[in-house]
Amino acid sequence: MYDYSAPEQLLKDRVLLVTGAGDGIGKAAAKAYAQHGATVILLGKTIEKLEHVYDEIEQAGNPQPAIYPMNLEGSSAKDYQDMQLTLDKEFGRLDGILHNAALLGSLTPISQYDMEHWSKVMQVNLNSPYMLTRMCLPLLEKSDAASVVFTTDDVGIKGKAYWGAYAISKAATNNMMQILADEMEANTNIRFNCINPGKVATTMRSRAYPGENPNTIAQPADIMNAYLYLMGVDSKDINGQIINAQ
Repeated sequence: MYDYSAPEQLLKDRVLLVTGAGDGIGKAAAKAYAQHGATVILLGKTIEKLEHVYDEIEQAGNPQPAIYPMNLEGSSAKDYQDMQLTLDKEFGRLDGILHNAALLGSLTPISQYDMEHWSKVMQVNLNSPYMLTRMCLPLLEKSDAASVVFTTDDVGIKGKAYWGAYAISKAATNNMMQILADEMEANTNIRFNCINPGKVATTMRSRAYPGENPNTIAQPADIMNAYLYLMGVDSKDINGQIINAQ
């Protein structure tokens, strides 16, 4: 997979939703998906950032994307229901979702973790991906081969001191993915997997490791092979797996 070379039109005519699309890995993935033929729905909370990504995709001559502003921290089940109705009206289906948006929270001992902050991290990292996926299942079921990709982390696979709500939310995400993959495998064309980006120079990474030189680790564009592979038909037999991007 690390040497995977995606066909030019791997995602031609596919409709893909990317959360956290305004920056970092989400931005790189949205651009890579569009470059390979997909119509990308850019979801994020900062409209200015989404518009910038939108313009870059259009200027590259790729399929016209769409913008769906949403602040996951304050979103409710009703917001996702409204989104599902809008996407159904505008596109008629979804061929894939990349759950990329996340909140780091504080690197604090569990005994000292702020309760309100805990709830915010769980809302963005776990509750929102669940509600979004749950509400969009009817759209994914209309696809001939849908792929849902959640984002995990090393600390979600093996807990590590001080990573608190972030690590626990990622561990729960892994389990949610596995449950969905097991439940949906027999009766739908939807696949569910997790991707672990590894060490990548993002804003979140710089907050967790402020002393790290970002030039010594991968850039978001460097790991797109894995993101293209999991979203395209070449990985049609991959389901219920945690895939390392590096």
